[in-house]
Amino acid sequence: MSEFTALKMSALCQAVSREGKTVQLYIYEADENGWQLEVVDEYDNSTVWEAPFSTEQGAFDEALKIIDDEGIDSLIGLPSTASA
Repeated sequence: MSEFTALKMSALCQAVSREGKTVQLYIYEADENGWQLEVVDEYDNSTVWEAPFSTEQGAFDEALKIIDDEGIDSLIGLPSTASA
């Protein structure tokens, strides 16, 4: 039997738009190790930071820093080319 750990979602989770494009920020705490940051783009590609953040605000600030410094395109992947 597998054990499921419920994620504690941050109130800072939100959509962020720049340059006419939008990504969804997910910040969650799965255990005592800290807050995880995940960014999901319009094609359902996911970017997850390996190291947890000590605070949810720290995770949020890092996401905005990447978007502002490197551009939102740095977090947007290619559309899926899977055939039916």
